[in-house]
Amino acid sequence: MGLDADTALHPAGDGAFEGTIVETWWTPRGPLGGYVMAIVQRGMELAVAEPGRQPRALTVHFLRPPEAGPVTLRPTVERVGRSLTTATARLEQEGKLIALGVAAFSSPWPGPELSEAAMPQVEPPGDRAAAGGNVPGATPPAFMGRLTMQRRFGEPAFSGAAHAETGGWLGLLEERPVDALTVLVLADAWFPAPWPRLKALAPAPTIEMSVMFRAPLPLPDSLLLGRFHTRLVRDGFFDENGELWSPDGTLVAQSRQLALLIGAR
Repeated sequence: MGLDADTALHPAGDGAFEGTIVETWWTPRGPLGGYVMAIVQRGMELAVAEPGRQPRALTVHFLRPPEAGPVTLRPTVERVGRSLTTATARLEQEGKLIALGVAAFSSPWPGPELSEAAMPQVEPPGDRAAAGGNVPGATPPAFMGRLTMQRRFGEPAFSGAAHAETGGWLGLLEERPVDALTVLVLADAWFPAPWPRLKALAPAPTIEMSVMFRAPLPLPDSLLLGRFHTRLVRDGFFDENGELWSPDGTLVAQSRQLALLIGAR
């Protein structure tokens, strides 16, 4: 079993698909948001059905935490242009709406490549091994058993650090090409960037998350270098911005999310 099986969808009639949210992607407050996004993305790709139009962006709003078990995805292709396709999707469980998604798919457009994004210089990744307990004082959630995570940025969680930054090399334990589903999971997998500044655990459920895919996918199997930071925590909400790089220095994806920081100290 792997990510493909965990995000599998089957036609349910009238353009809808049925799938299952599995407990191996669990966090302390439900399934990993990036895993839920991967299910939404897969359904949109099935609805768009144009491999030449690469995924370019996905935004998902999380309305309520799903339970483990069956879900229904209802994707809609809103517009098909000459190069750009826009799609939306509703993810439902037991008749309740749990997530809303909007995505863009496009073939490449002609133009120059202008880059001011340089991959940070860090030590190379070590052996691919299970992430284990990289959050002090907390029982490792189930999803960490599916990943490898090797810190290169920021201080440990709950260490009272001066900066809200974290990240490092990360990837799936299973070997599979780095596609949009992999990227979505990894963009949300590291512990939240504000945690190093705190003194104790504060749950951080995602309200909204967007991922921009910045390289042609899929890429060969590898770990990616993730760097995540937060600029502001206010009214119980925080932002987190992230980047994912391939080992050769290619910027694979950029992410942004708004999340809650419950009971932070």
